[in-house]
Amino acid sequence: MLSTADALATLLGAARPIGGTETLATLDALNRVLAADVVSPLDVPPMHTSAMDGYAIRTADLAQGGRHLPVSQRIPAGHAPQPLAAGTAARIFTGATVPPGADAVVMQEQTEATDSGVTIVHAPKAGEWITAQGADIRRDSVILPAGTRLTPQALGLAASVGCAALTVVRRVKVAVFFTGDELTMPGEPLKPGAIYNSNRFTLRGLLQNLGCDVTDFGIVPDSLDATRATLREAAGAHDLILTCGGVSVGEEDHVKPAVEAEGRLSMWQIAMKPGKPLAFGAVRRGADRSEADGEAFFIGLPGNPVSSFVTFLLFVRPFVLRLAGATHVSPRALSLRADFTQPKGDRRNEFLRARVNAAGGLDLFPNQSSAVLTSTVWGDGLIDNPPNHAITAGETVRFIPFTELLY
Repeated sequence: MLSTADALATLLGAARPIGGTETLATLDALNRVLAADVVSPLDVPPMHTSAMDGYAIRTADLAQGGRHLPVSQRIPAGHAPQPLAAGTAARIFTGATVPPGADAVVMQEQTEATDSGVTIVHAPKAGEWITAQGADIRRDSVILPAGTRLTPQALGLAASVGCAALTVVRRVKVAVFFTGDELTMPGEPLKPGAIYNSNRFTLRGLLQNLGCDVTDFGIVPDSLDATRATLREAAGAHDLILTCGGVSVGEEDHVKPAVEAEGRLSMWQIAMKPGKPLAFGAVRRGADRSEADGEAFFIGLPGNPVSSFVTFLLFVRPFVLRLAGATHVSPRALSLRADFTQPKGDRRNEFLRARVNAAGGLDLFPNQSSAVLTSTVWGDGLIDNPPNHAITAGETVRFIPFTELLY
């Protein structure tokens, strides 16, 4: 069986950035991947500004022994000041432009206002409470490199240098379908032997969180012809085909022979729990089915709900992000204390559903079965437990929060 690291390396090694860009209003570019560097056309701030409400002064005036200065002007934010006359102070507010000639701001708590001006009760140093021009961003510097996923704060940073639009990679186009005659949609009567198709809701939500353009082909009948026909239709207009279930070798598992007939397939047994089986390959495009027309990638996930959820987070998410050209695709893990004991490790790499307790340690969901979807809602993330490792209460474990895996 492949290790999780080897399986992920193989997937990412095969991922080819999709190319194709579009220009979006910065307000509409959340979670998209930048296709070009964002270069600042200006300094931020574009002028020296006051970091406090107070008075702008010349320190040389105070050095000459004068503590009481007449107020020569008032400077709110957004207004252009006049040069500061020697021997005077300017009333200034946070974010306002420091007047030429002033070299310090004295906060208002260190002053005493009078009818004839202001008394300075503090000896400021040059530069005090002044945010220098370009202190945050220098003109012509790259503030967001290509490959950056645009978070809310990244959009704010782009806006701070006046970017009204951004060039981003087009959305990754993903086709998804589900196999199994036992699957029933919520709202329909549940026949004997049938189950509700929870995976459809989970996987579509995960893809939408990644900003994918999703086409849902629904539940495909358990037949080879129906599966092949869906694969052909999906390959023509999508970058990735994602399926759930049907990737084993049983008589009713038609995904494997269908993908082999329409393209190529590698099936892996991954040394992980949950989520041992994973299928990866490609489906040919084009009317003549020739490889020259290109391929759509294919990933087949296991059918158990927790298995499909975990394998999506660990393998499909980084693969999709790499297709989109994202630079960083690996989740960040935390080192946290285990507040439980698991006396026996598994021979496979376990991904245990756990959550952070009020003491800052980790509690373990009591039932780690791959069929218990409750654990994914109860938990805050996954403990990445190495093979054959028993966990003792108090030891430090590797924890990957869902906040690092869902977006």
